[in-house]
Amino acid sequence: MKRSVLVTLMVMAVSLIGSLVVQADPGQPNFGSAIYADGEVFGTKGVASLPAPNDSNVDSYDKLFAFTNGAAGQLAVAEAAPGNPNYNGGRWFTHTVTWTEAGLEAHGGPVLLTSYADILFHESLGHLTITEGTFSGGPQQYFLCPLLQTH
Repeated sequence: MKRSVLVTLMVMAVSLIGSLVVQADPGQPNFGSAIYADGEVFGTKGVASLPAPNDSNVDSYDKLFAFTNGAAGQLAVAEAAPGNPNYNGGRWFTHTVTWTEAGLEAHGGPVLLTSYADILFHESLGHLTITEGTFSGGPQQYFLCPLLQTH
């Protein structure tokens, strides 16, 4: 009798824990190529909208750069990723990136960019324009989406 009660309690506990995980973590992880950061490819986990940052929490958002006319295979580029001390856990503020005519002419078309350093370098050369916010069909402007190692 004691054994059957113990087994029943264990099954109930496992069921309860399983239901809590489902409620707290509804999205499925995507370990496929989703975002470049620090020269590596990362997957993502669940997307939730966030409110716009305010003066007291603006530094808790990282920039995510989404391209309007990127190279073939261009993914969005994150300002930081896990392992980088500047990474804020996947709280994103989207910025729109567009290759300029000068940038396209200098390279014969857009170049694949995989890091924030790449973005800053090409912006300094006048090859990119960067504006705060997203574009039609782009990612949400403010959202939560942690990065996952793909390897």
